[in-house]
Amino acid sequence: MSALAERAAGLLGGKLASAADFAGGSLSSVEFVRLEDGREMLVKSGPSPKAEARMLRAIRAAGVPAPEVFAADDAVLAIERLADDGGLSTAWADLGRVVRKLHETTGEAYGWPDDYAFGRLAIGNASSDDWPRFYAENRLLAAARGTGADVERRVEALCGRLGDLLPSRPKPSLLHGDLWSGNVLASNGRISGLIDPACYHGDGEVDLAMLGLFASPTSAFFDAYGPLAAGHRERAPVYTLWPALVHLNLFGPGYRGMVEGCLAKAGF
Repeated sequence: MSALAERAAGLLGGKLASAADFAGGSLSSVEFVRLEDGREMLVKSGPSPKAEARMLRAIRAAGVPAPEVFAADDAVLAIERLADDGGLSTAWADLGRVVRKLHETTGEAYGWPDDYAFGRLAIGNASSDDWPRFYAENRLLAAARGTGADVERRVEALCGRLGDLLPSRPKPSLLHGDLWSGNVLASNGRISGLIDPACYHGDGEVDLAMLGLFASPTSAFFDAYGPLAAGHRERAPVYTLWPALVHLNLFGPGYRGMVEGCLAKAGF
């Protein structure tokens, strides 16, 4: 039995019956664990299990489906396993409603109580009341470091103009923060849960841009989500740039074209 599963069992005051590898993300290990008393769960590592637990609880508190947190400490997170039949293609309308509900929950400023990370890439979340500055310093410039002089120069130029490209004080919506299709679970045409969050408060268009990076949300999604602010199409490449930079930074030059495409569409 793995040390990860044993640790989770200990946190829950149970004895481990079985543990098996479970398909998960590229930045953490995930196991399906069963205790002798019949309890079942997913157990995962991560950069900060306690911080992820607080994010999942915040999403659930917003009335949005997400796994229940069973236990968390500095090394392990034990959560509910939710139904998933891979059927997002029939659940786009429900996802639109779910994401709208998430974004209707707001904070007092941009940021989050916890800093976070994607693997070795730190994600700063210090509170700010200046959205373009927050997005420039904590997202774009931070993720561009180490990606090469040309990309860094172009990102710096874009950030110098960010006050002209982004709203200064959009509604500080609760964001999932890593809302790509692989982090959306669906079953029988409904969303069963949002997983693997990197929450903070910011412009809701960030989540929408991320969702469109590796998938194509349908008109049913946008009809259910509701009207978008004027200029959202022009802002989309700026918001897509951050996850593109993250992929380039973490996974290498295969994502350089994606980054350069976002920069070109943004005019840089």
